[in-house]
Amino acid sequence: MSRFLGIDWQLIADNHEILLGGLQYSLTLTASSMAVGIVLGCLLALARLSSITPLRLFAAGYVNLFRSIPLVLVIFWFYFLLPFFGFKLGPDKSVFITFAIFEAAYYCEIIRAGIQSISKGQVGAAQALGLTYAQSMRYIILPQALRNMLPLLLTQTVVLFQDTSLVTIIGIKDFMGANVVVASNNGALKEMYTFAALAYFCVCFPLSMLLKKLHKRIAVIR
Repeated sequence: MSRFLGIDWQLIADNHEILLGGLQYSLTLTASSMAVGIVLGCLLALARLSSITPLRLFAAGYVNLFRSIPLVLVIFWFYFLLPFFGFKLGPDKSVFITFAIFEAAYYCEIIRAGIQSISKGQVGAAQALGLTYAQSMRYIILPQALRNMLPLLLTQTVVLFQDTSLVTIIGIKDFMGANVVVASNNGALKEMYTFAALAYFCVCFPLSMLLKKLHKRIAVIR
């Protein structure tokens, strides 16, 4: 049977190359944005916890700004508006920068909460050993905080993977964009959009369940 769950699987098979290419693009964008976003988020979290007022205010303003506006609007900013100021990044670079700096605001709050979950006694013990602030963070605070915040970091990354579908609006052939192309070329909107929903569900739901179990396990250990 070529049809199951209302999907023409032969159509999927005939267009597997473009669909797999789109999935690869989505996963690559997710991984690269996550990596840069976590690094930026960590720096922002440290700035938010800093005793230096300008740094703390800058980080707070950054986080509040990007957590208060829709992601699709930020995509439009970097893709449509930057060329007016002489910055022509192209679609791929613009979406990478968009997702990295946008997700950094969310990763920042997760990392900040993870750092604050470590008791102040740990910080005092590090200072008693003669460690600098940077050494305390690197060797004592951040390794422990990472265990506490790992499930939330990964959960945010699952959300990031779902959000990458928004790049379709500027013509990028990510996984969702590939489905749109196949649907348009074959007049199979219902079939391809159903397949896209099923594919996202099959990726995200099992990951969400695994992360839920990981969160419970870490909570028990802690």
